[in-house]
Amino acid sequence: MTENRVLIAGAGPAGLVAAAVLAEAGVPVAIVEQARDLPDDLRASTFHPPTLDMLDRFGVTGAMIEQGLVCPTWQFRDRQKGVIATFDLGHLKDDTKHPYRLQCEQWRLTRMLRDRLADNPDVAFVYDARAVEVAQDSDGVTLTIERPDGSREPLGGRFLVGADGASSAVRKSLGIGFEGETIPEIFLTLSTTFAFHDAIGDLTNIAYISDPEEWFVLLRTASLWRVLFPTDPAETEARMMDPARIEERLQAVVPNPAGYELRHRTAYRVHERVAETYAQGRCFLAGDAAHINNPLGGMGMNGGVHDSFNLAEKLAQVWRGADPALLERYGRQRRKVALETVQATTMRNRQILNQRDPEVRRAYHDDLRATAADPAKHRAFLLRTSMIQSLRDLEQVA
Repeated sequence: MTENRVLIAGAGPAGLVAAAVLAEAGVPVAIVEQARDLPDDLRASTFHPPTLDMLDRFGVTGAMIEQGLVCPTWQFRDRQKGVIATFDLGHLKDDTKHPYRLQCEQWRLTRMLRDRLADNPDVAFVYDARAVEVAQDSDGVTLTIERPDGSREPLGGRFLVGADGASSAVRKSLGIGFEGETIPEIFLTLSTTFAFHDAIGDLTNIAYISDPEEWFVLLRTASLWRVLFPTDPAETEARMMDPARIEERLQAVVPNPAGYELRHRTAYRVHERVAETYAQGRCFLAGDAAHINNPLGGMGMNGGVHDSFNLAEKLAQVWRGADPALLERYGRQRRKVALETVQATTMRNRQILNQRDPEVRRAYHDDLRATAADPAKHRAFLLRTSMIQSLRDLEQVA
């Protein structure tokens, strides 16, 4: 007999937002998480205005703001010449209740959502359980999970949300393609206590620094600065992670006689991929399981949260008797956003940052300056890059 619940694979932002929306609508859920507890890592930290608007309904946005850093402006810079263009999210004051980016580590959100769900008798958390494979029929879905000792067990439900990350077992088990490309560079992210805002003039809390030799990104959180460098894939991991090599690269950003104190370092491959479909029968993909992209623009995690609001609201309607065809629209809507907004924007940001041709660089920079100088273009640009426009365009997708 099919259990009367929705299964959710993955307890990251996408999975827990889906769970929160469904639980709010009275839909029972079981959340499967591979780790022993919620991950406490330094992954995504940028929350865009519409994401904060959406999260207001759970009463967590205020606490996130208290724990995070409000960033009303962000900029493109040239490594040698300084500021190219600064963008002010205050232009969106009539479009959002939160006209700024918020720098707040994603683990803070997942813990707040778990706390909200903890006392709900219709919500179950299953930790130490790795999603392995999926089977479905006309009545329900069976998700096979594997425990650390290698034992396996089936979990049943009426629907399944695969929010189990870029290497999604749900997506693979369903045989859904994940076409795209792998970016040549390896991205190295460093977290340091050094106060870049005191050392670099007119620096905003979020800055993309263009350079034909080595671009980088500076991102401030409430307690640290994060620096992202692209790294030649031919460079060995030992050299890339060597403290002396890291110090050399940071000193080239801003000379610091005292040396840089590091709190965290990580290197990772970056992919641009979108699943060929987000919906297959009673199973659905959301977040990184459905789309992955480079982090230049902070759109990946935000896009995953938007996926989950869209999907869970439709699932709740179907649960109450709406036409199941509504769920196929979820896939059409959100896949369009992943291709035309998220992927297009992040890839263009990378092109701007690492462009080597002087004329093309000049054209990019002139266009950014002209956009920032024109109020109408400035607002339109921010509507796109903050993901508000993509949400408004969804209604045009049948």
